[in-house]
Amino acid sequence: MFLGLRTIVYPVRDLATARRWWSEILGSAPYFDEPFYVGFNVGGYELALDPNGHAESGAGPVTYWGVEDVDQAVTRLTSSGATVHAPITDYGGGIRTAVVVTPDGNLLGVIENPHFPDSPA
Repeated sequence: MFLGLRTIVYPVRDLATARRWWSEILGSAPYFDEPFYVGFNVGGYELALDPNGHAESGAGPVTYWGVEDVDQAVTRLTSSGATVHAPITDYGGGIRTAVVVTPDGNLLGVIENPHFPDSPA
């Protein structure tokens, strides 16, 4: 079901400060920079900053595993005992995510992103 790791989203309280710090640490500017989300390409993976992440996750960073179909992934995960934490969200351009809580209480993100290298066509 999983295609590999894709994205880690760090919740941040001060987006401008976090953007500057990560830009310095990574040695590059973000490829996506909006008031609601900042994304850096790090070796073909995404490191993201979310100013709303503390409210959404409540538990720190969320790692997203790539999947071919978010609907199918959520169905499989919930039928195996996970519960929905953040419902399927469509961000446009074929990018869709969801977050579930595993039976042992961890957050598990899934992302359908046809723009990611090695994603099925």
